[in-house]
Amino acid sequence: MSAAAADFDDTPEGMTRRQVNWAIAGLLAVFFTVGLSMNIVLTALPVIVGELEGNQIQYSWVVIINLLANASSTPIWGKLADMVSKKKLFQAAGVIFIIACLIAGFAPTMELLLLGRLFQGIAMGGVLTLTMAIIASLVSPRRRGRYAGWLGLCMTTSTMGGPLIGGLIVDTIGWRWCFLIGVPMTLVSLSIFSAVLKLKTINKPVRLDILGAVLLVTIASTVLIWLSFAGLDEFFPWVSWQSAALLGAVVVLLGLFLLAERRSREPVVHLRMLTNRTTFLAVISSVSIAVTLGALPPYLMQYLQLGRGLSPTEAGLMLVPLIGGNLVSTTISGRLISRTGKWKAWLIGGAVVLTAAFFMLSTVAGDTAIWAVAAVLFTMGLGFGAQMQNLMLAVQNTVQVTRVGQASSLIAFFRTFGGASWNSLLGSVMALQVGGLAVAAPTSGVADPAYADAAGTVFFVGACATIPAIIANLLMPEEPLRTTI
Repeated sequence: MSAAAADFDDTPEGMTRRQVNWAIAGLLAVFFTVGLSMNIVLTALPVIVGELEGNQIQYSWVVIINLLANASSTPIWGKLADMVSKKKLFQAAGVIFIIACLIAGFAPTMELLLLGRLFQGIAMGGVLTLTMAIIASLVSPRRRGRYAGWLGLCMTTSTMGGPLIGGLIVDTIGWRWCFLIGVPMTLVSLSIFSAVLKLKTINKPVRLDILGAVLLVTIASTVLIWLSFAGLDEFFPWVSWQSAALLGAVVVLLGLFLLAERRSREPVVHLRMLTNRTTFLAVISSVSIAVTLGALPPYLMQYLQLGRGLSPTEAGLMLVPLIGGNLVSTTISGRLISRTGKWKAWLIGGAVVLTAAFFMLSTVAGDTAIWAVAAVLFTMGLGFGAQMQNLMLAVQNTVQVTRVGQASSLIAFFRTFGGASWNSLLGSVMALQVGGLAVAAPTSGVADPAYADAAGTVFFVGACATIPAIIANLLMPEEPLRTTI
């Protein structure tokens, strides 16, 4: 680290640098455990849906309902983080997650499984938002670049490494342990976090915008329902009275939401933050790249298991190159941003690389060499790893520490909602080609060309989704990172 970056001291009052590092280590352990436990199910999805006699639409909604709950709860967690103890909120999110794991792990039907995934999403919304808010309360934006790299690495490794571990579990002890394993892991990580973190207690009156929260959830749910079911023969066409009714409802509800937020003393979404150019463009970019983690993994698993005939473990191993690319990109970008204070070039370069890799992935077919698919996934990891946490860092740099919870939750909400929306759309594209009510039941060693061809189309739509990130990152002004909290 350069002298300029090392001469400042941003250690919070009452904590040494060593204590801060241990606190963040415990925080990231919880973050990684929850992320791993949530994404460990992705490789198992074809097996789960087949065993519980689900269909292609339910396959998509196992992921969508999780992301919807995540996105909808994120602004509420962020608002609470600026009012009450972040530590107690984080502990509450951990307890909710443990209960959710038990519900999903013992679920006898798809309906109960979806309920467990719903509560997992609520918990993850809290863990994601509070992790970022707590780190922002412990270190300055300038020093935060290094921790942002580690945070991005934890998020990406848990998201992409989860399916690998999930594949091993499915092939050995059964898919239910993909959920149940999260119970002891979360308990241990939560204990570490609780023992090491020390934060000042926040004493603010708690005022929640209940109306705004309800409207937000209703709007998000309506959009996702439309994206999931429109265009399918079993439901209704894109151009139909049903589509018009759903979109009309979204417009009306959005108007009511904006009115409610403007009048609320403590809005669930602080609309004024969107008037900041950096924040507004970061929202667009976050929604755009959200297709990578929010929508790519489940359909990549269908391509590998159903389209190529790989076993769950083999399909999980195919994500190692993607993890490797993210490892390289997040580590290098985080350290160099912390050293130089410059972040815009990483956002632009990452967006270009990600889009190019997505278009390359859209050319895959049933006979594409596995090594070629792995190379594309590694490149995709490089592009995505340079953006995700650095977008959050750029936005946090524009607000005071008293607003960091809301700023973090704002970006997290749009990123997660974007992932859910892209997942709904890609699920509709997949279902349109293979049949919305087709049961996904994989057989190792048996490839279905229909899923391989459908996956190429799905990946092409994903590639188009990442293009706005390039434009938004180019237009984003680069403000020097603060050296104070």
